[in-house]
Amino acid sequence: MKQQAAYITTPIYYVNDKPHIGHAYTTTICDVWARAMRACGRDVHFLTGTDEHGSKVEKSAGERGVSPQELADENAAEFRSVMQLFNLTNDDFIRTTEQRHETQVAKLIEKLAEQDDIYLGEFEGWYDEGQEEYHTETKAKELEYKSPISGKPLVRATETNYYFRLSRYQEKLEKFYAENPEFVRPEARRNEVLGRLREGLQDVPITRTNFTWGIPFPGDDQHVIYVWIDALMNYATALGMADPDNSDKSRYWPATYHVIGKEILWFHAVIWPALLMALELPQPRCVYAHSFWISEGKKMSKSLGNFVDLAAIQEYIGTSGLDALRYFLVTQGPLGATDADFSRSQFQETYTTDLVNTVGNCASRTSAMIGKYCSGACPADTGECAGGRIEWPEFTASQVDASIAAMENLDLAGAVEAAMAIVRKVDAFINDTAPFKLAKDPANAESVGNILYRCAEAIRIAAALLEAVMPEQMTALRAAWNLGGPSGDLRKECEWGGLEAGTAIEKVALFPRVELD
Repeated sequence: MKQQAAYITTPIYYVNDKPHIGHAYTTTICDVWARAMRACGRDVHFLTGTDEHGSKVEKSAGERGVSPQELADENAAEFRSVMQLFNLTNDDFIRTTEQRHETQVAKLIEKLAEQDDIYLGEFEGWYDEGQEEYHTETKAKELEYKSPISGKPLVRATETNYYFRLSRYQEKLEKFYAENPEFVRPEARRNEVLGRLREGLQDVPITRTNFTWGIPFPGDDQHVIYVWIDALMNYATALGMADPDNSDKSRYWPATYHVIGKEILWFHAVIWPALLMALELPQPRCVYAHSFWISEGKKMSKSLGNFVDLAAIQEYIGTSGLDALRYFLVTQGPLGATDADFSRSQFQETYTTDLVNTVGNCASRTSAMIGKYCSGACPADTGECAGGRIEWPEFTASQVDASIAAMENLDLAGAVEAAMAIVRKVDAFINDTAPFKLAKDPANAESVGNILYRCAEAIRIAAALLEAVMPEQMTALRAAWNLGGPSGDLRKECEWGGLEAGTAIEKVALFPRVELD
């Protein structure tokens, strides 16, 4: 059977920043989805990378006395090291200073110019130096002449640039949005885009002349391509979409999900689709713009000391493990329309309640009782069970369906919740049937075996569903319970009865109890 291709991307991260919780969050979301879809047999391509051009990189390099390329190399290496720290499974890491990217961007811009989608014009308005973005007088006044991201004052500027005829695609974009209500998610973000679309589209500058660190505009090297246009095209250049000699990855196009932060929604939800329309390339299935993390109830700020930077992330990993951090990001993160609080107390509560007391304790209790009452071998299930009348095959099948469907829809918390419902049901089942009491009478050995089989089998299924979120500990469970590796067909793997009687099962301690300062 031919595997269905799937393509998921993070935004490419600007090398003038240091890795922090925002980068970790977006990339982890994509990694979880990529792992889950591979487990379901999908042919996945997971892309991340670094955005390395622009005036900020040029300026920072000058202040440090190094070339822009040297600074980009240094910071790109740091982002790569963070990817390794997080044990991410990205298939590619693209840099916008790579030849494969620069050559294709020039080709794409040439195509736009040839079909009169680009023209030379002059702009006078307000410039956001941090975002490298121009605003009209109307928009600047609405923003109180401050950057909506950094809060710094906008700068009045006049510049001659090449423009992309964005206004040409007003009606096409409106029609596209009407026909594709799921294109931008969550719904609150879609409504933001529709509100701005109704104001009417202005043509956008796609070159700059106030710096030189960028891809030269074809035919006019006095201009460099605007960093945002350059950056957006990475999604296509990484697959060789403008390189006929290197298009073996083109089967992944278009993207299933572009996962981004809400601050860059306009570029991805309007400018990028318009560029794709002009280039006659299919549109992504979905642009998913998540919200922000705050910290301890306040907006993150280095001056407040509540900024969750790389050092803080490493501390959490060192104390509780990578899987615990991944679980927290996935279940407590701002994937919806509202911001989420990264607090130490919430992290501790989530870790203790969900991982120590539920997943860890349930697996530990079950494996310990199998060791004590069944000599460490998985018992058989005769079909008879004292108390706790649960139709386990039907119940687990419904949770598997719900979990996989939620994951496919990028509802990561919903996917986890369906798996956790199985674990909680096992916990309640143990309390209801009390195999530890029944085992006191040898005559109940068969009933005890039936109970423990159902507990172990349900945990096996839940663990398979949770593996994309917590790969280290669920792999450890597989090893301790001799379950073998992932089959590549998650739905079939989660069918009831996969755990064979006689399988050696060792006691596991997946999540030790820890206390954060």
